[in-house]
Amino acid sequence: MTESASTSSGVLSERPLPATTGPQERARAAVAGLAASVFALGLGACTLAVAVFVVVQRGAWPPHEDETLALFVGRGSLGSVLDIVTGERGGAPLHFLLAWAVAHAGGGLPELRLLSGLFAVASVPVLGLLVARITDRLTGLVATALASASWVLLFHGIYGRMYSLFLFTSALSYLALLAALERGGRRRFALWGIAALATVGTHPYGALVLGSQALYVLLVRRRVREALVAFGTVVLLAIPFWRADLVLAGRFDVGLGGGGAKLDGPLPVLRYLRRVAGDFTAGYPPVLAVVLGLAAWGLWLLVRRRRGSALLVAAVFATPTLAFLLARLGSATSPETRHLVFALPFFSTLVALPLAALARRPKPLAPVAVAVVLTGLLASEVAWARHKTPPLFTGEPRIRVQARAQASTWLAETGRPDDVLFGYDPLFLGAWERNPAVSRLVVPRADATLALHVLDGIRAPLGRGVWVLDASDTNNYAPRLTIPRRLPAPSSAFEARVFGPFLVVRSRGPTNDAPTYLTQTAAVQAVGQELLIGDSDINLVTARVALRRLGATLGRR
Repeated sequence: MTESASTSSGVLSERPLPATTGPQERARAAVAGLAASVFALGLGACTLAVAVFVVVQRGAWPPHEDETLALFVGRGSLGSVLDIVTGERGGAPLHFLLAWAVAHAGGGLPELRLLSGLFAVASVPVLGLLVARITDRLTGLVATALASASWVLLFHGIYGRMYSLFLFTSALSYLALLAALERGGRRRFALWGIAALATVGTHPYGALVLGSQALYVLLVRRRVREALVAFGTVVLLAIPFWRADLVLAGRFDVGLGGGGAKLDGPLPVLRYLRRVAGDFTAGYPPVLAVVLGLAAWGLWLLVRRRRGSALLVAAVFATPTLAFLLARLGSATSPETRHLVFALPFFSTLVALPLAALARRPKPLAPVAVAVVLTGLLASEVAWARHKTPPLFTGEPRIRVQARAQASTWLAETGRPDDVLFGYDPLFLGAWERNPAVSRLVVPRADATLALHVLDGIRAPLGRGVWVLDASDTNNYAPRLTIPRRLPAPSSAFEARVFGPFLVVRSRGPTNDAPTYLTQTAAVQAVGQELLIGDSDINLVTARVALRRLGATLGRR
């Protein structure tokens, strides 16, 4: 088999060898076979490297409340999980379904993180195959190496959220779409539809993936009729996912038009895209300048050599850019670099193309020079990941690990089933893992509407309130590993225990009703403000806003 030039869609195809081959044809076949073997071995090496990293470092990153949230929601029945995700919280149904499976299989945070690691590892060969399909095997191998060392892939490989799943499903959907457009057929479009549905169900930004793919089909005008049917089917089947996205958008005041506080105008959007490029590779200004230069060069090469592939890359980046320019984002939300993880294969492609082109030059030192540059880029990426998230490599301080275990044990031993927990703090997850009978009543923080909704659903009288203040949280102005014992006012209404950097505050008696619970929450968060706990600012606002709305509602009654 020999690798042919790309078609106008940018898709590589294979041509069979003629029945009779001469020495030249056999030599080309041998070279092609060797290239395929090197490509497979290279992908295997990158996949193994990522697998080793996520297995070894899976417990390095401290537990996070977003991971706890998914597991707490997952403790309910399948119906309740679907109701919460599609009707109350919005977001990522497929991720919550996986968390539900983990929780009901008896697993916890390690198992949830294992799933993230599995999807990160599985993303590596899919990414390599995708890049090879739109360019060539050498570029695919270089791009895979660059992506494998990036912060955005390594960090989300050990973080128990949906972003490695998002990378995997989106890359798979792009790969499936290219195969469907090249050869057609219901089966191939059905496979693309499954991957596209999984992508949309994994993250709200899956809509951007679907939009970029629709734009690409219109640009290349290949099998438009078949694609139209397939896209229409996906849009209809994804209605539950669109509903979840609308619920999430409503919670964070996201819409179309001006008036948003984030990414207001072209310059903020460009600055955001620059941060994305930095987290895809290395954010150090000198290195990033080199990376962006290589990416610009790679785009020029792609436009010259593979028009269809250039159109796909353009669609992938133009769709979110246009969306950010048109969107109105509320003050409580801002896109992060992880939200564009689906673009990682394509940005890596642009950076890899010039390196692959230089390596092919008939100069003895060309491959050596490229190897040196690539090694420097990979080292810079790992250094950036360590700079951006030190615990990803160094692990959590031992004193914090021990303090969290002690606090969780105390909560497990002294908790009551009707306690009302504030926020999805990892200490509560640790208590649940030690004692499944601990309270499942959690009032979300940072969202007054959702907090009131949850409080309204708890049968009165409400039990004791439980709050955690974390002096070591990275959101704090100056994280520290100790915290003073401080009681809110009136001190007679509360008890408090200190475990290293954690101050666990609990009401001495039942809070009975929502106004009392919210009043005590505000008192605890005021203490958090005095102790310079970063999250206490928004938590105090949440409690006060909820109290005002509750008062207005009671007044109307």
